[in-house]
Amino acid sequence: MNQESDSNDEPAGQDPLLLLKTIQLLWTKKEMKKLKEEIRRGFAGLEDPLAGLLDILESSTDWKGKGHSLGYYITSELQLWMKEHPAVQQSGMKLKKLQTRVLRILAQCPANLLDPLISIYQLHTADRNYLLGHVSHLYHRGDYKEAAILSIKLKLQPDQDVEKMCMPLLFQDKINLMEDYVGEYPELQCKLLQILDTWCEPGFNIRDIARQYQGLSRYKPDKLNRKMLSKLVFRLLDRFNVDPALCPNVVNQRHLRTLNYLFYKRFVEKTMTQENWTDHVQSTVGENQWLQGHLIQLLINYCDLNTAARWAQRCNLPEEILPIGVADELQKLKIQESVEEATKAENYEEINKKNYYQLPIPRANIHFLQKWEEMLQCWEKVLQPGQIVAIDMEWRPSFGMVGKPRVSLLQIAVKDEVFLLDLPQLLEQAEMEGEKEKLPHFIQMLYSDAAITKLGYGMSGDLSSLAATCFALKGMDKQSQGVVDLLTVDKQLQMASIDWKKGSRKVEQSYEDKGIRQPEKGLSLLVQHVLGKPLDKTEQLSNWEKRPLREEQIVYAASDAYCLLEIYEKLCKDPASFGLNSDLTKSLVGKPTIKARAKKQLNKQEVLSPCGQQCKGSEKETSRPPAPISAKEFNVVCDNMLQGLGRYLRCLGVDVRMLENEDDHRKAAEIARQEGRVILTSGLPYQTLQSQVGEGRCFSVNCSEKAKEQALQVLKHFNVHVTLEDIFSRCQVCNCNKYLKVPKERMRQLVEGSKHSAGDGGTSCSTPCKEKSSRTCDAAQHTETTQSEWLEWTDPCGAAVGLEEGTTLQVAAIPPGVLDKAELTDFYCCTRCGKVFWEGSHFGRVVSQFKDVLVIVGDEQSIYKLS
Repeated sequence: MNQESDSNDEPAGQDPLLLLKTIQLLWTKKEMKKLKEEIRRGFAGLEDPLAGLLDILESSTDWKGKGHSLGYYITSELQLWMKEHPAVQQSGMKLKKLQTRVLRILAQCPANLLDPLISIYQLHTADRNYLLGHVSHLYHRGDYKEAAILSIKLKLQPDQDVEKMCMPLLFQDKINLMEDYVGEYPELQCKLLQILDTWCEPGFNIRDIARQYQGLSRYKPDKLNRKMLSKLVFRLLDRFNVDPALCPNVVNQRHLRTLNYLFYKRFVEKTMTQENWTDHVQSTVGENQWLQGHLIQLLINYCDLNTAARWAQRCNLPEEILPIGVADELQKLKIQESVEEATKAENYEEINKKNYYQLPIPRANIHFLQKWEEMLQCWEKVLQPGQIVAIDMEWRPSFGMVGKPRVSLLQIAVKDEVFLLDLPQLLEQAEMEGEKEKLPHFIQMLYSDAAITKLGYGMSGDLSSLAATCFALKGMDKQSQGVVDLLTVDKQLQMASIDWKKGSRKVEQSYEDKGIRQPEKGLSLLVQHVLGKPLDKTEQLSNWEKRPLREEQIVYAASDAYCLLEIYEKLCKDPASFGLNSDLTKSLVGKPTIKARAKKQLNKQEVLSPCGQQCKGSEKETSRPPAPISAKEFNVVCDNMLQGLGRYLRCLGVDVRMLENEDDHRKAAEIARQEGRVILTSGLPYQTLQSQVGEGRCFSVNCSEKAKEQALQVLKHFNVHVTLEDIFSRCQVCNCNKYLKVPKERMRQLVEGSKHSAGDGGTSCSTPCKEKSSRTCDAAQHTETTQSEWLEWTDPCGAAVGLEEGTTLQVAAIPPGVLDKAELTDFYCCTRCGKVFWEGSHFGRVVSQFKDVLVIVGDEQSIYKLS
């Protein structure tokens, strides 16, 4: 072909394959300008450009890979060229033949080629039954992903079976594609959610469904469990804005988990009053007989038959469905005229006054406001220049349910008085009177007035919930002036008094000695530190939406706000005695509040989505970083969704306990309290765990980051100093820091011996290994480390010298050829799990990956550079 001739001189019916060879040469040479010109001249010279493109694609394979291929470039250029030459468009039988050919190509092409080819060959105009038949052919061939993608592109979903199309995608971990499949069709969304909810029924066997689909790749039966499906359903309910009532099974299961949590709080932690517990149990089970049955069983386990019978009577449960012992007890109760509720201990009030902070103002000075006329006295007293106002908020605990909390009570405290604003009632009244902006206007005036000092604790979390309650208050954090968040002061106090190894403050007398059931945390701990006694938080988990409020709730709410005034006054009088700067007032008053984005984790019972949340680790609440700590002194427990992070931290010498996949998240809190560890978690579990340990002892990791970035984030937040000696000082598999040094020749003997042993796991010992490694690792163990102990192999008889009882060396994991490396002289074996390590390239890779966090010995300053 003469490349320099004009397109008009080109012979009609030019061979597309000759054109392909020419443009392939130009593509190889990266001569893009000439390539573009040649493609346009070539298509102009073809008798049928559309058929020519198919000839080119059918004769070439480079377009099948991902990325920017020559096939994609040619197709895109033809699409642009056709806009300038609309006459080349085909129709009728000729177009149908081309559509038949292009469908065969679509089954193999990458995603970036689909849209151009569908547009060029007008596949949206093709016979719908023919398209459905082609997709069905792909489906029955086992190409489930390709069938779904093509269905989405051609909008075939309304004519397909949503269960048949989506379930293979779920089994193959193509959840995003499954969501896209139903994304534009509300009816299909509801059908999908109903199917998934059916799978969450007790006793349903998901594997029976999986057997219906042949050739499933990447299917992991253990991963697709009821817990994972439940989380998926709730996420989809939220994304598609569907009524949760459509999915009764997952809702019931979540309510059941709430019931279990309430029993734990009431009967194990003993941090919930009878009244609060009763309110929440009634609200959780409602009229649901299935939940009521589980409630009775829990009562039998935690209490006694009499208590179970009382609740059975309250729920009007038929005797025939009750356990025999409960039914008998119920008969005895019916003889009595009335059933009295359990009474509180006689000395409760005296104990409460002795051990907890007491509100120093008379009950008459607590005003519960439900009408706008009553608000005027509050308005006049609060909106005074120079006034110091303490603000707190309460809302009903969400216990993991979908949605953000809405504020039920707004507490505003000034000197000698507290105003409790019934926010739902006031907002409803204002809307009925056509003045719905009145209350938001008052709150905006209060927060934006720099002449009024506003005190709070975790104020941005409160503001976030306030914005969710009243849309007019959105963005209040940006308008606020003259605020003091005492959480910041609390952090500074912690830096001065926290005991890293025990995870609690150094106080003169332990809380247990004082008779208090649980260690204090949060605001209660700050009150203890500054005012001498902690807050009584037994009403914290009250149902704050229920009216009328109980007297205990009113006093608790008033105390929660008023104590901030007393703390602030005492800190301002003598900041130095608490280890704070003398210019405390000057440095804090007048500063705008911390942005909600940086502090949203501090909402008391706010439930955040597990992914995409702002990590507590990225907050900069204090003016100075925590004191540096060495890797060997840093002890953590990783939640079960952060095992990759745990392995990285072990790799850097940190003492890491990791939860197993089947462990409950709350086990992390037990380990943290018993062993003085920091909890590393993410998403929803953070809300539960951070309330069970001391302030600063639970860290929320960004779940969207990779494990390496998570490790960097944790090290920076806690100012952990890592040295070369720390790297690989701990076994990544079992966390042990003791190794057995075995000469290469002795290891060769063990390997050879394992080949002749039958059924012993390939080791020189007959006792099976307690913990098997899931992967091999050629990590180089730094032999001069001071954090780990290296034991020399000295037994000539081959006994497992230095290994823990029952441990065998995992010599079978050593790849062929490693023993033949001349530079290797020794192997290092974990004495606990038997994992074998040797010097290789892994050490250098880890040093390179974490070079920004390594500290040169003798240099006290660590440089962290998050990538």
